[in-house]
Amino acid sequence: MAQRGWTAPTWPRAYGGGGLSEVEAQVLREEMAALRLPSPLVGFGLTMIGPMLLEFGSEEQKLIHVPRICRGEIRWCQGYSEPNAGSDLASLQCRAVRDGDHLVLDGEKVWTSYGDASDWMFAIVRTDLKVKKQEGITFLLLDLETPGVRIRPTRLISGKSPFCETYFEGARVPMANVLGRVNGGWTIAKALLQHERTQHGDVFSSGADGAEVDFVQEARARTSTRDGRLADAVLRHEIVQDHLDRRAFELTVQRLRQGRKPGAKPGAESSLLKLYASELNMRRLSMALRVLGPQATGWEGPGFANEELALTRDWLRSRGNAIEGGTSEIQLNIIAKHLLGLPD
Repeated sequence: MAQRGWTAPTWPRAYGGGGLSEVEAQVLREEMAALRLPSPLVGFGLTMIGPMLLEFGSEEQKLIHVPRICRGEIRWCQGYSEPNAGSDLASLQCRAVRDGDHLVLDGEKVWTSYGDASDWMFAIVRTDLKVKKQEGITFLLLDLETPGVRIRPTRLISGKSPFCETYFEGARVPMANVLGRVNGGWTIAKALLQHERTQHGDVFSSGADGAEVDFVQEARARTSTRDGRLADAVLRHEIVQDHLDRRAFELTVQRLRQGRKPGAKPGAESSLLKLYASELNMRRLSMALRVLGPQATGWEGPGFANEELALTRDWLRSRGNAIEGGTSEIQLNIIAKHLLGLPD
């Protein structure tokens, strides 16, 4: 897949992509799903920073970073949120002060997914305190081997977590690693968020058919049946509704992707995808726990199968779906304003 550029099928061949049209890429995805093959490559390099490099990066930055993303050689993490800058992201305070050909970073980032397993970070930092907060932000590409970068994992309610806290203490970043221009990072940051929200839709709309078969089998094995079907009529309805909801969502994602003009970027509809994907995943996992019954109450130890314990922890982890990537409340505001045209 990497040799053909099919890890990033629609990206330009010049940078390691496949050069396929969106229709061709959809055929490839469908054939991969029919063969029950996993995605050849996943990560923030493909879904977030890669598109930003292609749109805003210099030719040198594209040649350095994009082929390595396509080959899966570098893992990227995101440096956006801070202790006092979550939903109000523009209030970030992580400082970067210029010193010759470098920016010197001091501050903290939180919710740095897979930061402890990543090689590079894309981050937004404060480079000007005297202008409007959105205008004093710069977008950086940061090698995590840089001296002065410290990463600490964070544990969540599920008992484990991909999240980390990242601390910068005099970390020096070359000016060549500024994406776009100094103080021009807010535009890039917003564009990347739309790709991130679209990613949520892609993740939760894929593989629906295979997951549905497993879920029905689980319900048959754990609940009573009558005349060859589940005895619980409410549960039957919920399973069918879940299948229809996910199938409709999958088709909606495909329709939006195929209807987008070549080269066009995700718009406000990405908030709709993110919101629905989050709610869909949380609803489905809650229903799965109801099917498990008492076996969904385990945390560790004997009496519970590994898949039962994993499902319980997945349900706990899913509570974060309504927060990460922008809270559901934020998505509703964007949908109301930019898609429905409702007044503020």
